[in-house]
Amino acid sequence: MKYLTLADGNLKVSNIVMGCMRINNLDEAGVEKHIRTAMEAGINHFDHADIYGGGECEELFARAIHMNSDIREKMILQSKCGIRPGYYDFSREHILEAVDGILKRLHTEYLDILLLHRPDALMDPEETAEALQTLFDAGKVRYFGVSNHNSAQIELLQRAFGQKLLFNQMQISVAHTPLIDSGMAVNMFIDQSIDRTGSTLEYCRLKGITIQSWSPFQKGFFEGPFLGDMEKYPELNRKCEELAEKYNVTPTGIAVAWLTRHPANMQVILGTTKDSRILEGCAGSELPLTREEWYGLYQAAGNMIP
Repeated sequence: MKYLTLADGNLKVSNIVMGCMRINNLDEAGVEKHIRTAMEAGINHFDHADIYGGGECEELFARAIHMNSDIREKMILQSKCGIRPGYYDFSREHILEAVDGILKRLHTEYLDILLLHRPDALMDPEETAEALQTLFDAGKVRYFGVSNHNSAQIELLQRAFGQKLLFNQMQISVAHTPLIDSGMAVNMFIDQSIDRTGSTLEYCRLKGITIQSWSPFQKGFFEGPFLGDMEKYPELNRKCEELAEKYNVTPTGIAVAWLTRHPANMQVILGTTKDSRILEGCAGSELPLTREEWYGLYQAAGNMIP
């Protein structure tokens, strides 16, 4: 397992993250087994959100693992807030209330990391920054980041906030590459050259912000996995299977390795509830794809290299 050392050496996180969005599909014993499988594979970072299962996923996680000070010290706990039914809310009142609820459900006195879940068009940067600083000063949150934000949105908040934003959680997989596409087709009259992200990948690299990849096996916006989809992605699946055989892993490991190979040092969030898929994904943590293999997968997904 590869680990990233962040925050001036004060934060060590696995580059594979266990996503907890769907753990309420398991019973308590199944969740405990799933968490322990992840930890035994080297994962120390767990991703939550207050809306996952309406809070049930956080409660179930804490109960299943019998949360106590000993187990807590072995985990990096991350959660997200800012989404409410039908709208987004980065107001001071909502953020403070949301985090108190998260801490209660996770049976912990602090979060290692809090992310603001999706951009709030009505955000007052000073108000939001004040809320985050209040949480930091109270010892309730140690580090901060955002999710699904572009470069200008991050800059707007960072200008008002005294703590460095360390993470940006974004959708990216070899079959969903808007973060990469426009940089590969600069100054061309083709759809691939359209910048849909505000050069967010390059911005995050410049600012030392770690990209966390969500839906690493998905195509489109929750359109289902590309792995095994021989109708829409035959060439990509054949390429994944070919490389899986070469490296003695599964296509899942290759899909993860395509992300971890990128020099941005991304983290990959595995939202599966299958223990076997966790292990298959972890096999891609440090798998050294060559440049030729990385670009080959990118092309096999239907992208052009000019």
